[in-house]
Amino acid sequence: MNQNQVSDVLHRAHRLVVKVGSSLVTNEGRGLDEVAIGEWSRQLAALVRGGADGVPREVIMVSSGAIAEGMKRLGWTTRPKEIHELQAAAAVGQMGLAQMYETKLRENGIGSAQVLLTHADLADRERYLNARSTLLTLLGLGVVPVINENDTVVNDEIKFGDNDTLGALVANLVEADALVILTDQKGLYTADPRRDPAAQFVHEAQAGDPALEAMAGGAGSSIGKGGMITKILAAKRAAGSGASTVIAWGREPDVLLRLTQGESIGTLLVAQTAKTQARKQWMADHLQLRGAVVVDEGAAAKLRHEGKSLLPIGMTAVEGEFARGDVIAIRDASGIEIARGLTNYASAEARLLCRKPSPEFEQLLGYAAEPEMVHRDNLVLAGS
Repeated sequence: MNQNQVSDVLHRAHRLVVKVGSSLVTNEGRGLDEVAIGEWSRQLAALVRGGADGVPREVIMVSSGAIAEGMKRLGWTTRPKEIHELQAAAAVGQMGLAQMYETKLRENGIGSAQVLLTHADLADRERYLNARSTLLTLLGLGVVPVINENDTVVNDEIKFGDNDTLGALVANLVEADALVILTDQKGLYTADPRRDPAAQFVHEAQAGDPALEAMAGGAGSSIGKGGMITKILAAKRAAGSGASTVIAWGREPDVLLRLTQGESIGTLLVAQTAKTQARKQWMADHLQLRGAVVVDEGAAAKLRHEGKSLLPIGMTAVEGEFARGDVIAIRDASGIEIARGLTNYASAEARLLCRKPSPEFEQLLGYAAEPEMVHRDNLVLAGS
């Protein structure tokens, strides 16, 4: 991959997840860094409005710092080990963290939303889909979601472990084009440059390359929990849904704007699978389908030849029992699978909606929901 291709990865990215660590947000634990948060907020706002290239982008901020800010407000100089003390610090610090982002983004004319997640939210199908729908709605409204782990209610068994992992999972959740991890290092080195003067900078590598894990050191700060190894593993995880990752110094001037303009900054860990290919391959590889819907000739033709979504009005029957978010088969009248995809409705609801137009959904279900049974973005044709 040449330099132009490397730079183009971020330049072409429409949906970005930006993760910033505790040591940057809190200026190594001295309290929320108002200037730094103001700078990131200015850049986020510029990206939403169109940036230097005039192309509006959707951005999500995953921000550490609640526990570190809580420690500062409580007068603690050492990160506590007891889970209830960490939860108390998070509860205190989250107030200041959310207020700071709200103030700085509002100063730049952009709205913000606080979203607190736990591992359980993303492990449960219904909560996963609800979180995804909420985030995509916020992005569509031009709002910047500010996400943090809900440290106040989690325990060690259900923690993400670090916000690098959370950033990658959010990138998977919203199918982001890229994950940008802002840290206190310029990027990835072959060894820890704070200990090894011979360490060489890594400009670009393949996400998931085992050699990267071998060269990464441990956590480097007493304030946060992550280290370079968590960033490499996060990049590997993000690549699973087709998102490339950049690891860069968070205090680099206009780092987000320059990255999206195509400038090569930090370390780029390139996903080897395109975003749409990753999602569709995942659906195609499902060996156990929970159920199926049968469609008429008109619906089958629209799926096969026009790339349309599947609407309930084109469905003639529902087979099996499945939940919202399951991968189901779509079959024609002869029983041949023509496609498969993620269903927006459970089987019981789908049976009510067969042959019905979308204006009748609210009366049938008691609520207004998606007009599609399977959206075209979540559908893969058989044999493709």
